[in-house]
Amino acid sequence: MKNSILTLVLLFASVSFMSAQTKVSGMVVDNTDMPIPYANVVFKGSKIGVVSNEDGRFYIEAPDNYDTLLVSFVGFPTKEVKLTKSVSYDFKIVLSEGKSLKEVVVYAGKTSKKNNPALDILRKIWERRRKNGLKMFKQYQYDKYEKVEFDMNTIDSAMMKSKIFKGMEFVFKNVDTSRVTGKTYLPIFINESISEVYGDNQIKKTKEILKANKNSGLGNGDGVNTFIKDLYNDFDIYDNYLNFFDKSFTSPLSRTGIDVYNYVLADTAVIDNKLCYNIVFYPRRKNELTFKGDFWVNDTTFAIKKINMAVTKSANINWVKDIYIEQEFEVLNDSVFLPTRDYMMSDFALRKKEESKGIYGKRTTMYQNFKFNEKKPEKFYKEEINFIDNSVYNKDDNYWSENRFEKLNKDEQGIYKMLDTLKTVKKFQRMYNLVSILGSGYVEFKNFDYGPIFSTFGYNEVEGVRVRVGGRTYFGPNDTWRLQAYTAYGFEDNKFKYGFSGKWMVDKKNRIILSGGNRRDVEQIGASLTTTNDVLGRSYASSGVFTTGANGKLTNINLTTIAAEIEPAKNFTMQLGFSYRTLESASDTFSLDYFTDNTFTTINSEVKQSEINLQFEYTPKRKTIGYGVERREVDSPYSRFFINYSQGLKGFIDSDFDYQKIQLYYKQPLIIGAIGRSNFTVELGKTFGQVPLGLLSVVPGNQTYFIIDNTFNNLNFYEFVADQYATVNWQHNFQGKIFARIPGLRKLNLREIIGIKGVYGTVSDENKAINASGLIYQSPEKPYWEYSAGIGNIFKVFRLDFAWRGNYRDVPDGNNFTVKGSFGFHF
Repeated sequence: MKNSILTLVLLFASVSFMSAQTKVSGMVVDNTDMPIPYANVVFKGSKIGVVSNEDGRFYIEAPDNYDTLLVSFVGFPTKEVKLTKSVSYDFKIVLSEGKSLKEVVVYAGKTSKKNNPALDILRKIWERRRKNGLKMFKQYQYDKYEKVEFDMNTIDSAMMKSKIFKGMEFVFKNVDTSRVTGKTYLPIFINESISEVYGDNQIKKTKEILKANKNSGLGNGDGVNTFIKDLYNDFDIYDNYLNFFDKSFTSPLSRTGIDVYNYVLADTAVIDNKLCYNIVFYPRRKNELTFKGDFWVNDTTFAIKKINMAVTKSANINWVKDIYIEQEFEVLNDSVFLPTRDYMMSDFALRKKEESKGIYGKRTTMYQNFKFNEKKPEKFYKEEINFIDNSVYNKDDNYWSENRFEKLNKDEQGIYKMLDTLKTVKKFQRMYNLVSILGSGYVEFKNFDYGPIFSTFGYNEVEGVRVRVGGRTYFGPNDTWRLQAYTAYGFEDNKFKYGFSGKWMVDKKNRIILSGGNRRDVEQIGASLTTTNDVLGRSYASSGVFTTGANGKLTNINLTTIAAEIEPAKNFTMQLGFSYRTLESASDTFSLDYFTDNTFTTINSEVKQSEINLQFEYTPKRKTIGYGVERREVDSPYSRFFINYSQGLKGFIDSDFDYQKIQLYYKQPLIIGAIGRSNFTVELGKTFGQVPLGLLSVVPGNQTYFIIDNTFNNLNFYEFVADQYATVNWQHNFQGKIFARIPGLRKLNLREIIGIKGVYGTVSDENKAINASGLIYQSPEKPYWEYSAGIGNIFKVFRLDFAWRGNYRDVPDGNNFTVKGSFGFHF
């Protein structure tokens, strides 16, 4: 996530053009010139309307000509405003208080939870929410068209004359105007897709078959893809909570909406020969993750006909100024309402002020050709592991002209040609490359990426200052093979380190991947419990710039691995691998020595170990982008189950030990409605057989000043070791729910984080007996635990955690209280 936001920061720009038939922007105020929030603004004679924002500002647009606006709010008579021009900006509409409330359309302030007809309608919606639309049929199928766009917005004449765009002036011929915000924008990316969707409500299965996909080409690099993937999150307005950009927004149709929103029955009208109610909604409190807007709902089925909603500007979300959503449904017969169109637009900006420059991310989805109750065999719904029909990406222009659900407008039609030309401009290439570097961490060359640049420098007691250079092959997001390598040098130990690895997907359909590599480096091997054989992986604990206390407990590691992986079912992978490693202390102040004989007289300081690994990983509901050997994940919460079985092979390639180790990792994200999001993690492990310190499980401590996931903030490295263990870690982010209710802190958009974690473990007597390292084995036979409280989103980029030991408070050199921090760009 942090990389996707870094991608945006470099793209913010500004412009002003007009194209709709009628559009008006302005502000609604009272007699004292005070803004009136949530006023209703409608074109007279139409159902096109908007609600003013918290500052009283509004923008309304229609494709036809209208000459009158209707503006209404409680305590004020409805006002008719004549429009003398088809385009009117900076309108100021003054509402004067009336003597009676007979003409009132919308309420002011907090609405009553009793005797409110809007709430009676809302309760009917809850009763029928699972009986409307597609849920009414045993099976269904339809065709879907989706268009994703990426635009620079607020383009003005000053920017068009800027030296930045010298030589690229031709791009401004494609400037258009947003019908939602009234801002001008310049499209820089467009992706279209056509697919067939099938569903069976009896077995609760769905399947989507991609038929065609067309890309502008700008998003082929890894940098822009970092952001684009977040536009593919699905949402259902009937759900209690809608997830966007790692945040849970309360839906206006939520069962908890009464506590979060004000609802007003504003109007009634006949739409498609059906009587519908119009309900306006707006938040009860500022800073919460809520929307403002309105919806039309049928008076008998209580199905939504149309809904428009926008995230309130006071919502506690960074770098996003607006999120606008609209959905439309058509009447199939007397009781069936089916989706016809979804539209989502996000306005990313450094600031939420009206004039700030930004980036639009837009997604339009259309549905047609519905069919019902045509049953498919259950095996039909088995998800494709990997999509391999390359013809989908090679449809010609004639195909798209015939099969698009709606024609591209003149500006969209010019995007493909404009971008092809733009990519030949060297200045644009430099700008794009800079954005891509910040987004992906790699510097792009032809078919090769240098990086990651964020790992260039490091420090530890053994190596001193460390410099690293490396890179990877990159032909595109669907590469079937990839090579990576790096080399590093420590100025204290005067040694070179290196690592290289390769992956090759030999079977695309079942994602059979062969991999292998070798690494010689210095590592903090006690930085995590659940082991992996990633030859290029390096823990932050090994290269933290600042550490607390002495940290010479580092290990020279020489690791070689080969593995074969298969994904037999969607999001379920199996891997069989072999590894050989040698471990030796990298410091004079730390030892991995062990006794090699029963008389405990012969000592060896190096561990040589061959091992077979069998791993299983299941990640239900994980969504990915791309079909290559490495895929990107859509930013959506999902569970993770991981099991690893290891068998030591004594005597094979001079290996030292015979043992068995089993480890289990489980992570469950929990969205707890309006009070935030939790992450619950459990790790279990046990080693059978006699092993030395280098092969024991080290309870991960944290001697840096930075927050490191799945470590214990108050433990030093190697403070606890175990050959069997169990850990529990719970962390909850309230996402500003508490601070939003404190007037002095509300505007700071701070976020509250609490957590508790614990570990239990033991070491067998036989493993203690061969220990010759001088380190006294201490295991948490009495479970160790600690708790923390943190403040996030400080100046939008910092987080501070305060952690306390719950027990073991008398340990020499132990930390009973620590402060850890982190820096990052988060929504």
